[in-house]
Amino acid sequence: MLNLGKLIIVMGAILVAVGVLLLLLGRAGLPVGRLPGDIMYRRRNFVFYFPLTTSILLSIVLSLVFYFLSRMHR
Repeated sequence: MLNLGKLIIVMGAILVAVGVLLLLLGRAGLPVGRLPGDIMYRRRNFVFYFPLTTSILLSIVLSLVFYFLSRMHR
């Protein structure tokens, strides 16, 4: 149970760090979440938003980060 508690605390700290990073990127004027290729469909009382390009870019970056972390761990 102790390990699960530590894991939840670390995951929470990572979420806070990502949130702060997104806030800083938004204030810096970078279009995170509004990249070309992100799908937005608007109607009178309905908005559908799917950040396709942002998801792909985030997946590539995280894959590289985890790859380099695993190489450093060995």
